[in-house]
Amino acid sequence: MSIHSKKIVVGMSGGVDSSMALVLLKEQGWQPIGISLKYATWKSQCLNQCLKNKSQNIENICCDTESFKIAQDVCKKLNVPYYIVDVSKNFQEKVINYFVSELKNFKTPNPCVICNRYLKFQKLFEFAKKHKIKYVATGHYARIRRKILNSKLQIPNKFKKTKNKIQNIKYELLTAKDKKKDQTYSLSFLPQKWLKYIVFPLGDYTKTEVYKMAEQKGFKIFLKKKQSQDFCFVPNKLMKDFLKQEIGEKHGLIKDTEGKILGKHQGLHFYTIGQRKGIKLSGGPYFVMKMDIPNNILIVTKDEKKLYRKEISLSPFHFISNQFYESKHSKTRKIYKLRVKAKIRYRQSSDSAIFILLSSKKAKIIFNKPQRAITPGQFVVFYKRNVCLGGGKIINNN
Repeated sequence: MSIHSKKIVVGMSGGVDSSMALVLLKEQGWQPIGISLKYATWKSQCLNQCLKNKSQNIENICCDTESFKIAQDVCKKLNVPYYIVDVSKNFQEKVINYFVSELKNFKTPNPCVICNRYLKFQKLFEFAKKHKIKYVATGHYARIRRKILNSKLQIPNKFKKTKNKIQNIKYELLTAKDKKKDQTYSLSFLPQKWLKYIVFPLGDYTKTEVYKMAEQKGFKIFLKKKQSQDFCFVPNKLMKDFLKQEIGEKHGLIKDTEGKILGKHQGLHFYTIGQRKGIKLSGGPYFVMKMDIPNNILIVTKDEKKLYRKEISLSPFHFISNQFYESKHSKTRKIYKLRVKAKIRYRQSSDSAIFILLSSKKAKIIFNKPQRAITPGQFVVFYKRNVCLGGGKIINNN
């Protein structure tokens, strides 16, 4: 079957990226179907007041209807079918509840990684399957490549989750042309079984080129529409209110590394490792160094150098393909390790590190250079050149 007869489900957010992805697919001969997923949003008196006042800082909260209207108009202009799928209940369960649970356990969550793996692509594929469609596309900045593997570089049998043979043909997740906009970090937990059927039309474009395309194709609305950097269910300016309502307050002491009492905090869940803003102590700046959870004590430091660590424990971890392990013998056992480039945040350059496999559920990363503010709950994503190998959840920083 030629590409010109293939249907494809396209996730539509109402933004420039998903809209131009749709344009490209249409030009390439695909038969796209636009789908907008309706998420749950946080409800509060404070949020309702912001909506009433039409605050410009909560675009992705107040503009659900507007975003859907834009997505619908784009599809209509291109003569593409368009649907809105309500996934608000699933979003609450998979994303918002995860977010709150991690904060209650004094971790720093990353809802985008979780949403992409357990909600967004899951629901797009469910819609596709229901309508007998194989392929799914989004406006993410990433690329996918088909590759025949070297069978000698496969995961050791003792660490396999299944007894099935590893296929020689795999699909790799590659970084985008636009390194500043590359989104492989948030896509690092996508499973191999999906990559064969995912298309990322913007992988070979820069953001500047995408905006230029929108202008040339007559979609000038995106040149005026500012993109929000907030979470999709609560605006950043209301995060403190969100935490107060969902978790509450639990006051405790703020101490320095010598044990001197410097002040009081409202709850450890309001802070993250490396944080500077919001500590509100005179004589600073102070940085959050760690948390004494049993005693509800926030420990801060003026010495930013104390925030740096080299070694991280991971659990769980995920490899998009299972072929990347190398083995070295010690006197007593085999050590499965791999030299990688890794990063602990989305908007961060990757650094050289060693990935060490400890068991089927646990691993560790040792960086060549110390990393600032390694934060439990966040994700480490590892790369081999331009290939995103996968990621792991930080459980501690040694």
